[in-house]
Amino acid sequence: MTPISSGRSRRTVLAGAVGALLVTGTALTGCSEDPNEGTNGVGRLSADEIQSRTQKAAKSVDTVRLHGTVVTNGRSYTLDMRLKPEGGIGSVTTRGETFRLLRVGDELFLKAGAEFWGREDDGEADAAAAGKLAEKYVKVPQGDPSYKKFSGFTDKDVLLGGLLTLHGKLATDGRHEQGGVRTIRIAGDKGSGGTLDVSLEGTPYPLRLVRAGKAGTLTFSAWGTDFPLEKPAEDQTLDYGQQLPAS
Repeated sequence: MTPISSGRSRRTVLAGAVGALLVTGTALTGCSEDPNEGTNGVGRLSADEIQSRTQKAAKSVDTVRLHGTVVTNGRSYTLDMRLKPEGGIGSVTTRGETFRLLRVGDELFLKAGAEFWGREDDGEADAAAAGKLAEKYVKVPQGDPSYKKFSGFTDKDVLLGGLLTLHGKLATDGRHEQGGVRTIRIAGDKGSGGTLDVSLEGTPYPLRLVRAGKAGTLTFSAWGTDFPLEKPAEDQTLDYGQQLPAS
């Protein structure tokens, strides 16, 4: 048997050591990959900081679209609204009936079918009035109870100010995806206080909210995308007067 030379032995050992180092280095690199690489970095923050950051992001732009359900006072509303500082436009569905809302400045208009206006009426005169109101943009008097109730659905600051706060102790709840966008989820009291998915891409906008107490789920999109907002044409508008029929 030919003895292995000391030079060859050293070369073999050195090659093995280099190979082991390369393998180890690859393994270490794989284990140390940063899940926040390529993101906006909010995934590195605490849940409280993420909530604060996303609230500021929501306030920083004028426009947003939100759609989903809101349960308030035991009544469920399905919303599809576009909002800006000057007002909002969209649809609301409740008790199986859908109506349109449009607010321009302080003027609020409501458009619905005859069934909506005459839901609680049974007289011929009331039915006739409901027929006149149907499919017209009815101007809601500011003193009417409906004004406060429905105008809140068209006010970005009021609506988001009440929605984007989770309740209880906050904690992060993993990485997720909403509409093809990577998100970090924060939860209040392990989810019982609501959850909020925040974008990990670009500006950390809120993208999906599950409200506490099964009070609805909303998604947010079109942040910063403008849309037209104009009063309805005069021939499509009715000014009912001081107070609307019960609704």
